[in-house]
Amino acid sequence: MGLHAQYWRVVRSVELLPLSLYIHFPWCIQKCPYCDFNSHAVKKPIPEQAYIDALLTDLHADLELLGGQRSINSIFMGGGTPSLFSPEALGRLLAGIRRSVPVTEQCEITLEANPGTFESAKFHAFRTLGINRLSIGIQSFQDRHLRTLGRVHSAAEAKVAVEIAVKAGFENFNLDLMFGLPDQSESEALSDVEIAISLAPTHISFYQLTLEPNTYFYKFPPKLPEDDVIFAAQKRCQQLLADNGFQQYEVSAYAKPGKQSRHNRNYWQFGDYLGIGAGAHGKISLALPDKIMRTVKPRSPEQYLSQPGRSQCEAIEVAQLPLEFLMNQLRLKTGFSLKDFERATGLAADNLEPNLSHCLAEGMLCRDGLAYSCSEKGWDFLDVVLEKFID
Repeated sequence: MGLHAQYWRVVRSVELLPLSLYIHFPWCIQKCPYCDFNSHAVKKPIPEQAYIDALLTDLHADLELLGGQRSINSIFMGGGTPSLFSPEALGRLLAGIRRSVPVTEQCEITLEANPGTFESAKFHAFRTLGINRLSIGIQSFQDRHLRTLGRVHSAAEAKVAVEIAVKAGFENFNLDLMFGLPDQSESEALSDVEIAISLAPTHISFYQLTLEPNTYFYKFPPKLPEDDVIFAAQKRCQQLLADNGFQQYEVSAYAKPGKQSRHNRNYWQFGDYLGIGAGAHGKISLALPDKIMRTVKPRSPEQYLSQPGRSQCEAIEVAQLPLEFLMNQLRLKTGFSLKDFERATGLAADNLEPNLSHCLAEGMLCRDGLAYSCSEKGWDFLDVVLEKFID
C-alpha cells in the first residue's frame, strides 16, 4: 500500500472537524423489494414516544464518548420513513437535541419523506419545527415502474407531494430517482428526469438500481436492461440535468448552485458524524490518527428499544485510513487536496505514495494545482483506483 513503517503524522485538532448527526427511523409502510436498508414494514402502531426516548438516550451516550464540545452542522433524519412520525414526536426529539448539544444557526436539517405519507398540515408543522430540507423518495414518475419497485404511491401522488412540500414552505428539497429499472426504456428514464426538473427541486439524486444481497430482488432477480442501454440512458439523463443547471458533484448527486447536501458532503469528505437509531452507523474522531472510531447501534428495533445507548465501537486501523479516506473523497467531482487528507486523518500526505503518483501516471487521477480528482477514465473505473490503496 505504500505506507511508511512508521506512519508520518501531522498534528490536527479533532475540534476543528465538522460534525453531523444522522438519525435512523426503521419503520416503513411496506418493505420495497430492492431495499437493503434497515427498514421494517409497520405491522402495529409505532412506539413513537419510546423510540424518541431511546434516541435521546443514545445521543447522550455518543456525546459522552465524543468528550469535548463540538457543534452540529447538519442533521439528517433517514430510514425507513421518518415522515411516518408525528410532528409532536419530531419536535420533542429536536428540542432534546438542542438541549444536549450546540446546533449551529445555519444547521441543515433534512427529513426523508415518502410521497405516501404527505399531508398538508403535517408538513407545515414539520417546517415550523425548523426542518429546512426534504428528501422525497419518488424513484419514478411512471406507475408501472412504481408497482414493480413496491412503492406505495402513484405518479400523481408523487407530484402532489412536491406541491404540498412547496406550499408548506420547503424551498430546499431533493427528489430521489432511479434508473436501470426492469423493462425501462431510455425514453422512460428521460421522461422521469424531465418531470423531476419541471417540479423545480434544488437537488436530484439519480442512481442506478442495483440488486443488493438480503433483498427480494437479489433472491428473485428481475430482468434488467442491457448494460449498454442503461449506460446510454444514464449519459443522456446526465446531459439533461446539466443543461438545466444541475451540477453533478458526487457519483449520484446533482444540485443547483449552492444547494449541495451539506450532510452528504460531510460523509464524502470523511467528516465526523454521530449515528443514532436502530442500526445507525457513526464515525467519531477522538484522536488523530489512532482513535478514529466507527460506531454501530443494534439493528433490531426491539433490541434497540430494550437497550438504548448501547453501541459497538471500533477504531479504524491506521493502515486503512488512506483507503477509507479515498473511498469517500473520490466520489466527489472536486476530489481532495493533500491538506484535506492530513486534516481528516492526522497522517502526512506522504502516506498516499507511491500509489497516488502511479494513478496520475496511468491517467486514472488528475491534478489541478493542489487538488486531486478522478479523470473521466478514473471515474468510470473507480474500483480499480481504490484497489491500488488496499493494504
